[in-house]
Amino acid sequence: MEARGRDFLNTPPVKTVRFGGSVAEMLEKHRRGDSSDYELLKHQLADPDIKDAQIVSWLQEFRGCMTQFTKDHEQLIYTVLRLPWVGRSPPVVEEYLAFLGNLVSAQTVYLCSCLKMVVSHFTPKRVTICEGGVDISDSDDEDENLPRSFDQCHQALQLILRYVPSTSRFLTPILQESFPFIQKSSRNLECYVHNLLRVTVYIPAIRRDVLELIVGKMLKLDVSASRADIEEAEEKAEQSQRTEEQTEEGLFHMDEDVSADQPAVPLMMSHPMAEKLDALMVVFMSYIKDVCHMDGSLHVEQTKALFRDMLGVFDKLILPTHASCHVQYTLFYLCSFRVALAEAFLDHLWRILQDPSRPAVLRQSAAGYMGSFLARARFVPVLTVRACLDLLLSWIHRYLDGQDAGGRQPCCDISLHGPFYAACQAAFYTLVFRHAALLENNMKKGLEYLQSLNLERVVMSQLNPLKVCLPAVSSMFAAVTRKYQVAFCYTILERNSRLVLPVVRSSAGGDSVATVTNPLDSFFPFDPYLLRRSGQVIQPLYQTWDELADAELTSPSREPQTSKEEEDDFLVGMTPSSLDSDLRSPGLGSPPIGLPRPF
Repeated sequence: MEARGRDFLNTPPVKTVRFGGSVAEMLEKHRRGDSSDYELLKHQLADPDIKDAQIVSWLQEFRGCMTQFTKDHEQLIYTVLRLPWVGRSPPVVEEYLAFLGNLVSAQTVYLCSCLKMVVSHFTPKRVTICEGGVDISDSDDEDENLPRSFDQCHQALQLILRYVPSTSRFLTPILQESFPFIQKSSRNLECYVHNLLRVTVYIPAIRRDVLELIVGKMLKLDVSASRADIEEAEEKAEQSQRTEEQTEEGLFHMDEDVSADQPAVPLMMSHPMAEKLDALMVVFMSYIKDVCHMDGSLHVEQTKALFRDMLGVFDKLILPTHASCHVQYTLFYLCSFRVALAEAFLDHLWRILQDPSRPAVLRQSAAGYMGSFLARARFVPVLTVRACLDLLLSWIHRYLDGQDAGGRQPCCDISLHGPFYAACQAAFYTLVFRHAALLENNMKKGLEYLQSLNLERVVMSQLNPLKVCLPAVSSMFAAVTRKYQVAFCYTILERNSRLVLPVVRSSAGGDSVATVTNPLDSFFPFDPYLLRRSGQVIQPLYQTWDELADAELTSPSREPQTSKEEEDDFLVGMTPSSLDSDLRSPGLGSPPIGLPRPF
């Protein structure tokens, strides 16, 4: 009896349930007003248990009468397009691809429907899960056939492109509309982004649009997971893990040593949005590496083309986005492939900063990127740092010359001089991080170079940049310049602290509470990277403050204005969110390992 049951399940349905005649005859009957066979066929095609042999048989008949389909048959065509062909046997896939080719070439009105069908398979199929009467359905993350299914989808897209060369014009809006909501699982988002990037390999015309789409979605994740929120979530997770370990040790007296191969820190992020962003950053940086390298060597032309596209995305989306923490590292990673790319990025930022026709907020943001990149990118050579400092200080001095020639007494006004103050802060920040490298090979020439920058004039000017820069930057810059006797800032810092009233804000209860001042509303876009998996790629390229700490700068003999608390504030990273949060020590993360591939 059991064997007979198995035979029944594996045997295709008997064809007596099928309408009489062929698909061509059914279409003719439908044209004359008899829709019984038409509706029966739609019902049979929508059967979730339809067999491979049935699908192949139907598709062969449909291909034979493709020119007979009209607008009246769109419901039937949509039913065929919903057939479960992805992941089926090779005969089904082959026949379905042939059907798609015939359909888009003979009936172009169905092009967008075909494209939407293919794109709908860019994420794992949805599985229905119900627990306690609550629907928690999501993607099937355990489907081992996903790589093969995705290959078939891209095969279908390339086939459609071959028959309809203008496909790219219709595909981009569909890719945008079909992007999963950020509330979906990390795997769902990861698969979709992976497939979008894969499309750009054989349809390069839409690469810029696809990059903009992906970066825009990642920025939404990035700004919804602030640095303070991520650090708080990870700290809570670590405390919870330590508590569990202590409980287990107390109950079971476990004396076994932890395996040396076991990572000290889990790679999964505790913050849900950070975890999703981490997954997407891994996919995106894998794509950057694969596009730019062939057979282990850098492909210059492909790298330059991708850099141009990414620079356009940077200008449109990343640069205007305030306080993003991680997405900008895609360009940071790309620039690490060659010094010329880093220099081109810096030159681009410099052009924005000095362009008076640009909005002041973008010029200030460009200065923040420039200073942060020079300070943090380990792959930027000292000669490039010097060249950028020369540009910054020359522009700053010309700006001061213009103020002196104006006839009026200049005053410290951020609304009037925002780009100037941002440029000063970028220069100060760069000198704090890179002064040791500037002096490393030849102390005498290095000191002569620092003196040639005429920093004394800048800090003593009526515009008083030390008053506007972040206190941590001003304090550490004062320590560096005092050590090498190139400027004396402490008198100015002390005077500023006496003249400036504390900045206050209203709390929820109506009381006034003191807050850390950030007059420029500035942030340093390349502050320490917090995402764990993608961060393994960034760590070898990144200059941490711990590696640069100078004992003399933090010695007790220094003037008291720069307190230990201010130094700790500086080490944390100076985004607006981190300034308002509790002080935390920056973690160096896990040792670098190879970038995991998405599939």
